Amino acid sequence: MTTTLTAPSLSATDRCDRCNAQAYVRVVLTNGSDLLFCGHHWTRHEDALRPQASSVINETHKLVETPHPSAG
Repeated sequence: MTTTLTAPSLSATDRCDRCNAQAYVRVVLTNGSDLLFCGHHWTRHEDALRPQASSVINETHKLVETPHPSAG
């Protein structure tokens, strides 16, 4: 039997490791540890982190989504 581990999607309680803003990117390093970044800090450090990452969960698209108008 093969078990596949997936990182959970990010929530509003996940905070950037650099500035404590809401995290939109989770970087899982090859050693298994992970780092969380806001959009700003991910953009700033992406080039250095990508070669060290085993996976990147990038949810920065949520920063530009427009909320649906309420039905009421």
